[in-house]
Amino acid sequence: MNYFSSNFKLGILGGGQLGKMLLNDTRKFDIYTCVLDASNEAPCKIASNEFHLGDLMNYDAVYNFGKQVDVLTIEIENVNVDALEALEKEGVKVYPASKTLRTIQNKATQKLFYVDNNLPTAPFSRFAYTSEIKETISHGGLTMPFVWKCAQFGYDGTGVKIVKTLQDLEGLPNVECIAETLVPFKNELAVIVVRNPSGDTKTFPVVEMEFHPEANQVEYVICPARIPDEIAKKATEIALKTSEAFNHVGLLAVEMFQTQNDDILINEVAPRPHNSGHQTIEASYTSQFEQHLRAILDLPLGRTDNKVGGVMVNLVGAEGYIGNVVYKNIEAIMKMDGVTPHIYGKKQTRPFRKMGHVTIVNEDLNEARRIAEAVKKSIKVISK
Repeated sequence: MNYFSSNFKLGILGGGQLGKMLLNDTRKFDIYTCVLDASNEAPCKIASNEFHLGDLMNYDAVYNFGKQVDVLTIEIENVNVDALEALEKEGVKVYPASKTLRTIQNKATQKLFYVDNNLPTAPFSRFAYTSEIKETISHGGLTMPFVWKCAQFGYDGTGVKIVKTLQDLEGLPNVECIAETLVPFKNELAVIVVRNPSGDTKTFPVVEMEFHPEANQVEYVICPARIPDEIAKKATEIALKTSEAFNHVGLLAVEMFQTQNDDILINEVAPRPHNSGHQTIEASYTSQFEQHLRAILDLPLGRTDNKVGGVMVNLVGAEGYIGNVVYKNIEAIMKMDGVTPHIYGKKQTRPFRKMGHVTIVNEDLNEARRIAEAVKKSIKVISK
C-alpha cells in the first residue's frame, strides 16, 4: 500500500502530547491522519488532517471512528478494547492488538502475564478492593512496606502509593488493586522494543530514569544508561523476551528495576511511544515516533543507536499554580548549548501536569546531565 501522499488514512486514538509528536513525523511523510480525543483543546487538534471529538472509552465512538481509517493506533492505553476487537474482526489493522491492550490495561492482569510467561517481576498480591488489604495484613498474609497500585486508570504517578503503615492506606480509593513487594533497587531502567508485522525487531539503547520523590513521575531520562554493559545486555534481553511474549507490533516500552543484586525485574510496559524515549528526537538516528510509524505500517525499521548522548527533563506544572500557563525563564535555558524545549500545547497548568520536556544533547553524557540540572533549576511552569 502507498502510505505517502495518498488516500491512506492513519487513525490515532488519543490527542495528547504523544500524538502531537507522532504527527510531526506523519507530516514529514505526508501521511493522512485522523485523531479521536474527548477534549476540543487536545494538542493534536491543529496538526492532524481530521480531528474527531469523542470519548475514547465509549464503544460507539471508537468503533465508528475506526471504521473510517485503514490502520488504527493509540497514544494512550485507556481506550475501549471491545470496539478494537470488533474492528479487527472486520479487517481494520489495529496496533497494538486488542489482546495486548486488554492485558496491559489492568496492572493485575499484566503482572499475571509476566508470571505465566516466566518473565521476572516483583512478587505481588491481587485484591478486588483496597479494603481487603488491612484484613490480609492482620492475618499475616501481607507485610509492610509494599507498593499499592490501582489496577486500572493510573497514570503519571497517580494510582501508586508506598504503604509503610496502616495509616498510609487511609484515603486510597476502594478499587481493584495490587500490593507489590517494595524492591530495593539501584536504578530504574527502560528499553524500547520496536517490531513490525513482518517480525523485524530492534531495540533502542537502555535508558536510566530518575524519578521525582513526591509525584512519582520521571524527572530525568539519561541515554545511554550509566550501567555496565552486562547489565544493559541483560535488560535488553528481558525486554526482547517480553516483546516476544506479547507478540506486539509497534513500540513496547519496558520499564525495569535493577536490584541491589543486579537482577532485572519488570515494573510495567507501555505499548506506544513513551516518556522514556523522548530524547530520541534529538539524540537518535531515528526517533521513537518515526520508528512507531515505520513499525505499524510494516516499513523497514530505522537505525536505533544514538548520534550523541541525551538527557530529557520533564516540564511539569509547579506546585501552587493553576491556570493559564507561563514558561518562566524559557529564554534562559535556550541560551544553553544543546538544549531544545518541546512545549505540548496545553493551555492550562496544574501541579505536576506534564506540560512539555527539554532535551539536552552533548558528546559528554555527564556534562549533559549537569546542564539538565541547570535547566531544571531555571525553568518554571507557572500560571499568570
